[in-house]
Amino acid sequence: MSEAPPLSALDRLAASHSLGDLLEVLRAGFGGYELLSHHAQGEFHHDVVLRVKQARALPSEWLVVSTNCNGGVKEVVATRELADPVGLWRWRCPDNAEFDAPLPEVLGFARTHHHFDPCELLVTDARSELREEHRERQRGGGWKCRT
Repeated sequence: MSEAPPLSALDRLAASHSLGDLLEVLRAGFGGYELLSHHAQGEFHHDVVLRVKQARALPSEWLVVSTNCNGGVKEVVATRELADPVGLWRWRCPDNAEFDAPLPEVLGFARTHHHFDPCELLVTDARSELREEHRERQRGGGWKCRT
């Protein structure tokens, strides 16, 4: 019987399964983090961009933690430098011409059982909890509250 391969540091972070637990792991084991930005694409996908203070065991100090609307971790992505949200979505959905920013250099990623193809959130008839008169389409797809 063969042993399972060891988990990477990104896999261990993703295994926290909730954003709050992942942030606690970064605080306790990596000297903390700096919250740089938050980007929502559609109603059900959030990207939290972090800079880890002591990233010694990680591929990079720059992390994007993707969550569902309940804070469940879907994906943890390490990039060479601060990732532009549009470029990150171009990496995820390369066939979507509206995501026209430069691609980030992805150094590693880990996905959890919460993950599914994020491009499904961007289709014209994507699920929404917002009434049609109270929503507008975002660049690249997905819905946000009408402003």
